[in-house]
Amino acid sequence: MRILLVSVNRVKVPYPVYPLGLDYVAAGLDEAHQVELLDLIDSPDEAPLVEAIEAFAPELVGISLRNIDNTDSADSRGYIDELCRAVAAVRSASRAKVVLGGAGFTLFPAALLARAGADYGVVGEGERFAALVDAVDKGLATAGLEGVIEAGRPGTPAPPPFGGRLGRLLPAAGGRPVPYLARGGMLNLQTKRGCPFSCFYCTYPLIEGRRLRRIEPGQVGAEARALEAAGARYLFMADSVFNSDHAHAAAVAEAMRAAGVTVPWGAFFAPLAAPDGFYQSLAECGCTHVEFGTDTLSAAMLRTYRKAFTAADVLATHRAAVSAGLHVAHYFMLGGPGEGEGTLDETLTAAEQLSKSVCFFFCGIRIYPGTELHRIALEQGQLRAGDDLLEPVFYRPERIDPAEVIARVRQRGGGRLDWVIGAGGQQTERILERMYARGRTGPLWELLIR
Repeated sequence: MRILLVSVNRVKVPYPVYPLGLDYVAAGLDEAHQVELLDLIDSPDEAPLVEAIEAFAPELVGISLRNIDNTDSADSRGYIDELCRAVAAVRSASRAKVVLGGAGFTLFPAALLARAGADYGVVGEGERFAALVDAVDKGLATAGLEGVIEAGRPGTPAPPPFGGRLGRLLPAAGGRPVPYLARGGMLNLQTKRGCPFSCFYCTYPLIEGRRLRRIEPGQVGAEARALEAAGARYLFMADSVFNSDHAHAAAVAEAMRAAGVTVPWGAFFAPLAAPDGFYQSLAECGCTHVEFGTDTLSAAMLRTYRKAFTAADVLATHRAAVSAGLHVAHYFMLGGPGEGEGTLDETLTAAEQLSKSVCFFFCGIRIYPGTELHRIALEQGQLRAGDDLLEPVFYRPERIDPAEVIARVRQRGGGRLDWVIGAGGQQTERILERMYARGRTGPLWELLIR
């Protein structure tokens, strides 16, 4: 069977993210199938998709949607229309069956399948696409396939985590990664799946499950070295939380050093209490950037958010990372249930102690179905049971107006460059464009540190 896999993500701010998921999907398909991958990151329209269909004549087209929107209340942007246009382009040029998937699709599978007019959807991890391909290829029934939904049929329960081997089709030099190498030089890899934490707003457990499935450190080291050979000048770990298992994270770092990886790398961390010397050992293995999902520094809000750390843990891990010579950023999500002037002031006062770092303040929390925040919003009457939430809806705290949250952050920040509202908007976008055009690599938020 001829299969075309398509990434419709065109987001380049703060930097373009390589479509890692397609590599895993492609690797899971039987070698008897002919597979081509198409990335629309640099395409203003669907013309390359139509051209690929006309040249390849696929029988099945898989389209991946990474995000529904940018979750930024200060500069909200949605991406569903891009998915719908891609499906329409396939329909205009081919009779191929269309399958939707990806992290964004998994959060709203039935609604997106209906809106886009596709034939099938894969919920959760994309490796289950292989079973659907085999069924369609052999003319077998698709009803009942784990993680697969079909147009016109009732949705199926969320599947359990994928239990097979996690392997990817690595990009080669001069091929698919070119747009990413030209703008920041960043490629990505994964060291584990699953998220064992219980943050009340988070969708990772819905997409990957809660059970950690670790990739053998030697395999990660080999993949990292291959990505460097393909031209990567910076690597980012795509795990939900890189240090959800400190021992595994340390083993991965050491495996990358042993594999001869020389490019810098970074990851997203939880500010959990860490073993002595943990961040120093990462720095010695090439890590340069630590992005902490701190969210709040109010003791009451940390409990509400169901965080597995305290404000004291945040300050201690921050000091450890900075002392190791790492670039550090903290991401805050303000305006949750119970937020008020007092809790906000507590967070901002503590954030002022986070020296030599960048703080990104997202003022408003996007509500996703199936999360604890969704349940709270329903109980408080902020939502109705039938609301599909495809268009971004942000939680409204009862004790402080969302606009006041933004105003207070700006007031306390006093114009400082290392306190950023949301992703930074068009100003940040223009700065990054200039820096990448000059050949700078990596995420570059470290340039804001004062």
